[in-house]
Amino acid sequence: MIRAFIFCLCLLPVTASAQDFAIQHADAWPMTGVGKVADATIVVKDGRIVSLTAGGPVPAGLAVIDAQGRTVTPGLMNAATQLGLVETGAASETNDQSVSNTSLGASFDIQYALNRNSVLLPVARADGLTRAVSYPSSAGTAPFMGQAAVIHLKENDDILERAGAALYVQIGSASLAAAGGSRSAQWQLLRNALTDARLYRPGKPDQPLNRGDAEALQKVLNGQRLVILTQRESDIRQAIALAKDFHLRIAIMGGDEAWRCAPELAAARIPVILDPMDNLPVSFDQIGARLDNAAILARAGVEIAIYASGNTIYLSYDAGESMRQAAGMAVGNGLPYEAALRAITAGPARIFGIDDHYGTLSATQDADIVIWDGDPLEPATYPWKVFVQGREASLETRQTLLRDRYAKPSPLPKVYTK
Repeated sequence: MIRAFIFCLCLLPVTASAQDFAIQHADAWPMTGVGKVADATIVVKDGRIVSLTAGGPVPAGLAVIDAQGRTVTPGLMNAATQLGLVETGAASETNDQSVSNTSLGASFDIQYALNRNSVLLPVARADGLTRAVSYPSSAGTAPFMGQAAVIHLKENDDILERAGAALYVQIGSASLAAAGGSRSAQWQLLRNALTDARLYRPGKPDQPLNRGDAEALQKVLNGQRLVILTQRESDIRQAIALAKDFHLRIAIMGGDEAWRCAPELAAARIPVILDPMDNLPVSFDQIGARLDNAAILARAGVEIAIYASGNTIYLSYDAGESMRQAAGMAVGNGLPYEAALRAITAGPARIFGIDDHYGTLSATQDADIVIWDGDPLEPATYPWKVFVQGREASLETRQTLLRDRYAKPSPLPKVYTK
């Protein structure tokens, strides 16, 4: 019996323990507003950052990693992915990001479908991504998409960090049919649902909302983030009005025409989650798309977070590399370098409420740290080392295994021989 129990324990996934170490001679971006710290020493103990100082000493007994002048940043965060939800687009059984023909609307919650064994997670982690928002694409009741989650890209461990991180809705041409064909109907449906949720009483018969959707919307009325996926200026202005009328914490996702109302978004403290590579209109909602959208918003004082869609391809595939490229393009179109780094670290952390323990290289923060072999906003740059809560993560992926297997001529694998 005891032997069988021990054998079963051996089969359980092993999670590496946090390491105590110091990184020396780093060009570090702490993301605390102080700019780059040259020749930085970063001390890590028990999975958390203890200190970051310029030329600081290393406590006795700690292992030392010599960064040799390499750039060091917090682990990156992508504010708009479907990691853990979508594996292969053509295989419906691996797509859990949406639901139809159901009564689930605002209460549709993707947390129960997250796949910690997705082969796309190591790819993202090996590109410096240690946290992400995984969001639904549609629910059964317009204009709702459902509940998103913050995920933590740990190895051999549960990836769910924060369920119900935000409720998502979609307004605009992409979802008009589900709302009867008019964006005015989309806004009315949303406003009516919020009003009905405010008036909802458990056990009372003949109420417009089912219990699940009513409770989900009550969380929004009580401070949960409401993310509105929309592009057109008129819809963004409607979102600003909605935030004021219902006292909501709103964020805009997409926002290709957000630059047209940047001062109003800043005044309302509404952040924008955007793709800096959007410059050609896919629909009439995006006629005003421009490459300096991020720069204009940041200059006005709007909190921004950066992601890359690639017509939804990059929401799961290459979610780290594509986001870094998008941030680099934003810099090329006027966004300050540090602001771009913030938009893929501290910015999304603050928007989704995890900035108390992640997003900067400051004391008590989780030791999610990336040491880069070049400029992290250059697509040709890759991590030299990645740490997740003080544990060094493997950079091995399915792609690197295939590369190493076929990189040089060798005898055929046994499977190909008789």
